[in-house]
Formats: sequence, structure tokens, C-alpha cells
Amino acid sequence: MTYALLLFGLSIALLALRVNLVVVLLVIGGYIHLVWGDAELLYVVEDMWIALDKEVLLSIPLFLICGAVMGRGAIAARLIEIMTALTAPLPGGMAIATVMTCAVFAAISGSSAVTLIAVGSIAYPALLAQGYDKKFSLGALASGGTLGVIIPPSIPMILYGIATETSIIDLFTAGILPGLLLMGLLAGYSLIVNRHLPRQSFSLIQLMGALRSGIWSMLMPVILLGGIYSGYFSPTESAAVALAYAVLVELFIHKELRLGDLREVAIETAIMMGTIFPVLAIALSVNLLLTAHQAPAVLAEWIGGFITSKVTFLLAVNVLLLIVGCVMDMVSAILILAPVLLALGRVYGIDPVHLGIIMTVNLEIGLLTPPVGINLIVAMTAFREKFSLITRGVLPFIALMIVGLLIVSFVPALSLALL
Repeated sequence: MTYALLLFGLSIALLALRVNLVVVLLVIGGYIHLVWGDAELLYVVEDMWIALDKEVLLSIPLFLICGAVMGRGAIAARLIEIMTALTAPLPGGMAIATVMTCAVFAAISGSSAVTLIAVGSIAYPALLAQGYDKKFSLGALASGGTLGVIIPPSIPMILYGIATETSIIDLFTAGILPGLLLMGLLAGYSLIVNRHLPRQSFSLIQLMGALRSGIWSMLMPVILLGGIYSGYFSPTESAAVALAYAVLVELFIHKELRLGDLREVAIETAIMMGTIFPVLAIALSVNLLLTAHQAPAVLAEWIGGFITSKVTFLLAVNVLLLIVGCVMDMVSAILILAPVLLALGRVYGIDPVHLGIIMTVNLEIGLLTPPVGINLIVAMTAFREKFSLITRGVLPFIALMIVGLLIVSFVPALSLALL
């Protein structure tokens, strides 16, 4: 217990001093190996190698490159054209089209930030031009971008699957209905709030023209998800197929991408992976040691003495994760907390896949909550608007997403129905 308290105090002190997260995790990993391991720091490196020796990790940089390629190309613009033509007769049609485009684009890129930038750079000026309130527009785009986390394929789900040894295909399947629920909540709110705006008449000619120019964009999620769920692609193979398809479409069909752009895309992704993979390696190495010493099981038994019901546990988990989402990035939160929460969830009979979806939705909301809300920061940079304005804009969307979170948490059939 003394060693555990010292570790906790050391961690808090380092975080309070704003030490880089990679350094904090490295110190924690070294401390755990020295105290509870075999007193050999060399094992930290060995465990990091074992943790990263997983083929599925290749899917993360591939999906990130794919999203960057599409962000520079025309796929997002053509998806918006199709969705706008479909929703034109509805009140708030452009806002609904924006949310739906975020959902479809998310089903290709697997990334929240990429979805926000790619769709937002086109949709934001269009929303303002059609008379939508600036605060609402910023809130809708920042919130719609988070759909890239829950709608498969999802990078956070891949990380959760790796950290907990849960089937990634099952996680992808379980995320479909919760993703559609959240999309429906955001789209429904967009319709109600903007019901006073003038509607546009439906044009079959406009829709057919949008479908003709955007057919290659629409085929991409069909090929990608169809390949995954039919068993033709593994998650890693699906990422490679998505990247190859995006490059071919943007280079030779849309012709919106140049060969020179691929070099810049690769460099951007390499820089991003340079921040993700060190955290991934250290956190997974710590998880290996803690699991070997049955630390999650011991903690689960201890907490089980305080929480006596499944409902109480789910409420406690949601509160914890909403708080964590405010102060910790999603990758770190999943890698550090997922194995522990999985051990606790088993005590109360919670399916590992269901728990993964609960965790993903919680941390999805964390993308919108300051001070570490990534989507708030990305939106502020991309749209050059005040942080406070974007924060006020997302508040009603956060409330709606919490409603969706409660439904996902207490109606497990929503996540498990398609398994």
C-alpha cells in the first residue's frame, strides 16, 4: 500500500508540474517494474516491444493517412452535395446534411479531427451563407466531428480492442446503432432549432447530378464496411483498402490530389504517430505487467466492496469517464483505464463489447469538454473563432449526447443487437 501511495503521489506531482505525458508514463512504468516487477528496467523496453508487436496497430497510421488524403481531396465536398440535395426540403436541411456527412465521412476516416476539418472547411462557410447562427454552426460541426469516434471503423475502438483483447470486428459492429442514435439526436436538434429558416424545394435533377459526381465517394464506405463485416477484410486490411481506394479516386477520378501532396500527407501522419505510439507502447507495457500481477482483479475485488449494484457501477463509470475526458486525451484514457474497467465490469456481468461502446461514447463527449477538448481546439484553429464561442455552441449538443450515453449504458441491446 505504501508503494502504491508513493506512485500515486509521484504521478500527481508530475502532472501538476505539467510534465509531458510520455515522460509521466515512462516514470510510472519504470517505477512499477522496479517495485512490483523483477527490478529490471530492461523489461520495460522488452514489454514495449511485445506490446507493439501487433499487426492490427498498422491500421491506425493507414486510417490516418486515408483521412488526410480525403481531407485534401474532393470526397468530403461531394458527400456534402449529396446530403444537401437529400435534405433540402427539411427545415435546417443544410445543418442536417452536415451532421449526416460527418457520419458518412467518419465511416471512412475513423478519425474525429480529420472529419471535423474535412467537412467543416466546406460546410462552415455554406452554413453561414444560408443564414445559420454562427454559434450553432460551430457547435454542430464540432459535435458532428465526434461521430468519427463511435461510427466504425474507429481508431479508439481499435485501441480498446488491443488493450483489452476484445474482438475489434465485434466492437465495430456494436458501434453502428449507437452511432446512428447519436447522429439522429444531433440531426433532430438541428431540425428543431432551425425550423424558422426557409426551406428549399427538392430537385431530382440536383440529386441525380450530385449522385453522379459523388458515386465514388458513396461507394467507399460500402466497400470498406462491406468487406469488414463480410469477413473479406481484417481491420488492418480494410485500412489498406481504404487508403488505396482514396488515393486512386482522388488522383485519377476526382483529380483533386497531386502526387506531391502524398509526401506532405505522409509527413503529417508520421508526426502525429510520433505522439501516439510512445504513449501506446508505454501504457501497454504497464498493462502487461499489471495483468501479470493480477492488479485489475485485486482492484475489482476491492471496489466491489463499495459498489453493490450494476446500475450504481454504470453511473460511477460514466461520471468517472466524463471527468477523465475533460483532463486526459482519448488514447491515454483508453490504454490506462480500459483493462481496469474491464475487470470491474466482469464483476457486474457487463459484456466487454458493451463496456467498450460505453467508454467510447464517454470519451467522444470528452472531445467537446474543456480544457482538453480536442475538437474545440481543432475548431478554434480551423475556423479562427473564439474558444469561448465554440464552447457555448457545443453545450446543447453535449446535453443531447449525454442523453444518448445514458441510453447506450442502460440499454445494452442497442450495442449488442447486431452481434
